[in-house]
Amino acid sequence: GHTTGPSLNNDKIYKFAYSSEVFVDRVKASLERSAGFRISSGVDVNLLWRNPDNDDDQLIKITVRDVQVENVNERPDTKSIFKGKSTEKIIGKNYLEALQRPIILQLTRGKVKNFYSYQNEPGLVQNLKRGLASLFQVQLHSGAVREVDVSGECNVTYQVRQDQVTKIKALDSCEIEKTGFTSPNQILDVGTKVTSATIYVLEDSFIKSIKAEENYVFFLNSRRKTDAKIVSKQRLELKSVHAGPGLVAAKQAIGVVQTLDSRYVALPLVAETVHTECKKCPSLSEHWQTIKKHLHPENLSKAEATRSFLSLIQNLRKATKEEILQILKSENKELLPQLVDAVTSAQTPASLEAMLEFLDFKNTESALLQERFLYACGFASHPNEMLLKSLTTKFQGEIANEEIRETVVIVMGALIRKLCDRDGCKLPAVVEAKKLILGRLERAKKGDNVKMYLLALKNARLPEAIPLLLKYAESEEGVISNIATTALQRYDVSFLTKEVKKTMNRIYHQSRRVHEKTVRTTAAAVILNSDPSYMEVKNILLSIGELPLEMNKYMLSIIQDIIHFEMPASKTVRKVLKDMRAHNYERFARTGSSSAYSGYMTRGPDLSSTYGLDILYSGSGILRRSNLNIHIFNRNAQLHASQVVIEAQGLETIIAATPDEGEENLDSFAGMSAILFDVQLRPVAFFQGYGDLMSKMLSATGDPINVVKGLILLTDYSQVIQLQSGLRASAEFQGGLSIDISGGMEFSLWYRESKTNVKNRGAMFIAGNIVVDSLFVKAGMETSLEIETTLDFISTVQFSQYPFLVCMQMDRVESPFRRYVTKYESLPSGRRYTSRKAKVEVLAGSEYPLHQENSNMCRKVFSTESDSSSNWF
Repeated sequence: GHTTGPSLNNDKIYKFAYSSEVFVDRVKASLERSAGFRISSGVDVNLLWRNPDNDDDQLIKITVRDVQVENVNERPDTKSIFKGKSTEKIIGKNYLEALQRPIILQLTRGKVKNFYSYQNEPGLVQNLKRGLASLFQVQLHSGAVREVDVSGECNVTYQVRQDQVTKIKALDSCEIEKTGFTSPNQILDVGTKVTSATIYVLEDSFIKSIKAEENYVFFLNSRRKTDAKIVSKQRLELKSVHAGPGLVAAKQAIGVVQTLDSRYVALPLVAETVHTECKKCPSLSEHWQTIKKHLHPENLSKAEATRSFLSLIQNLRKATKEEILQILKSENKELLPQLVDAVTSAQTPASLEAMLEFLDFKNTESALLQERFLYACGFASHPNEMLLKSLTTKFQGEIANEEIRETVVIVMGALIRKLCDRDGCKLPAVVEAKKLILGRLERAKKGDNVKMYLLALKNARLPEAIPLLLKYAESEEGVISNIATTALQRYDVSFLTKEVKKTMNRIYHQSRRVHEKTVRTTAAAVILNSDPSYMEVKNILLSIGELPLEMNKYMLSIIQDIIHFEMPASKTVRKVLKDMRAHNYERFARTGSSSAYSGYMTRGPDLSSTYGLDILYSGSGILRRSNLNIHIFNRNAQLHASQVVIEAQGLETIIAATPDEGEENLDSFAGMSAILFDVQLRPVAFFQGYGDLMSKMLSATGDPINVVKGLILLTDYSQVIQLQSGLRASAEFQGGLSIDISGGMEFSLWYRESKTNVKNRGAMFIAGNIVVDSLFVKAGMETSLEIETTLDFISTVQFSQYPFLVCMQMDRVESPFRRYVTKYESLPSGRRYTSRKAKVEVLAGSEYPLHQENSNMCRKVFSTESDSSSNWF
């Protein structure tokens, strides 16, 4: 009547051959070429005791013998790390003795009720025994069940057909203590697929053979070809059955166990955490000395800088606060900013404490380092409550530099958003920071303070902040109104209620007061990007012709871009255009130089990226706003990779032109604002006020102003994986970006020409490291890719005639693209086998096609420039 679990015969010893194999490689690679190792042994199993009141309650003894550690694939002796090494030399005498000490299982209805072993054995040995013990857990009827084994508590499904049982374990359902982290944005994160299946063949009511296999697959969501897999196999095969010791007569199982050896204790079947220490790794100080030459400012746009940055983060995560402070205090000014990027990106309690102790916010001399620290906090891949709390405390304390004070609160907004995205909106530190920003904004009197808190809300995107943003968007003017409106533009469409759209319509149509062109066009963008109604679109179209000269052309370009790029509002726009009052020659034949255009930068199976470029001019031909956006998206998510906005206002007096309606009283100003990887940075000013403008024009060198420069940790994925064989694996993927964004604006009264230039230089390096480490042998794979590139955006305006000539260029230079895959096996003694492959290619440069009108204009601009140069003498 043994219907629920396997049963052993009395007085018999079952001799099995057991092997546990592990393979590490790329996903599509054959296992024959993988890195890995095999642990094999004999396994003896005999019945110790059967419950006199329940035949399905048994104690079995399992003894491991004749252990071997060997190559998982055939390999020449010259490439075998195990050649000439005995098992005792490889594993170590103590580990081998512990592994060969017997364990006792209490099997009740086929499930492991108790796992008995010796308490003080090494954790790795216990886990290997748990991996073997878990194989004996099987039920003999079909069905789904929640089951505890070496992998944790998991959902398991059994399928039974005659003498064969298939066990499917849902590994992603397993509850076990997990360590690690993932990237906040799905596009920058790592995808995983996991499977586990075990097939039992039974004979004479007991196990004849077991074959178990589990697969872990990892891939970059942004590039699935950068992938890795771990395959773990276990085999247990019955070789013979011999006469064995008889049963022990007893009422209770625990009595039998104590009789055999009083040192046996019941331990959990779930694997325990095993910590590995690197014995030959360089210290933090030694590592820093070897890589710091790659982190000089002039090398930051090279891939080697990013590679060094990521390796430094790995080392910093193991360092103490004192070790970190030691290298911070001993480094020169050139390298300190890059070191600050790395220390902050490590995101450990020790690294945060070291930075807060090292930086003195009461001192203006270290403002650059303070800014680099703050931006690295804003880009944090897995920020915690402690980081936000530390910045809130700093903000409430004394900060000598006003720009740093502004940056602190802007970054607090970014951290609030990241923590809220991970269900942390109710954490005490988040609640406190939200209350501080919202409360101080409502009480703010000075314009600069209002701007600062609005920029923080632009990052935080809090639903409760929308009423405040609407108030500032509609009732204020200039920069404040502009920031409030662009903040609303960043919200998800689901938050843009009827009230929001009503306010945006009032601003665009100037129902209550006159607004600047920049604010009106942003309001129009909010309406058109939030599922606009037929009447909303119609009213916007009917307004074209009644707007200031250049704004007519800009809005017309926006409508044409929506249709051309098949944006969500395109269906509604097409419907409205069937009405001849909205769609006629008078409206659609507007002249001007303002424009808007969207296009694809890349289109691929995993990822696509788009650029949007719109430029708005004043009626006098001076740039009012240029806006370059780059978005990255896949099927499930999108990321605002970058936005560079150059704005200018109040420059008409220089060329004795008349300002547009609503812009008569604006101060002379030009500046740049940037969003990088969904984080709004602190805007920078080229000049502020007429006096500043004239002094800078007279002393202008044409050199660009740096907007952001540094190293950013983008992809940050780390997971420890408990294999069902008892071994542990780790998967780490890190991606970094070294970036240098600069912008400049040249203005020539002599040639009546202005030129803006935004240069984006950067290098990206992504590395994946998959390791199975048994302490006595390690197998792993490193896969990496790197690319260096430059993206230039140049806008040239000649305003000696009207309509003035405008030429926009967006170029990407030729870029080297390199990929590497390294597989290895190694012993603690240093003996190592390595296989390395590399592939290098060059991605052709390209000039991104904008609209035909722009191409025609560029021909005229360049022909004019060549004419003027030839007639100089």
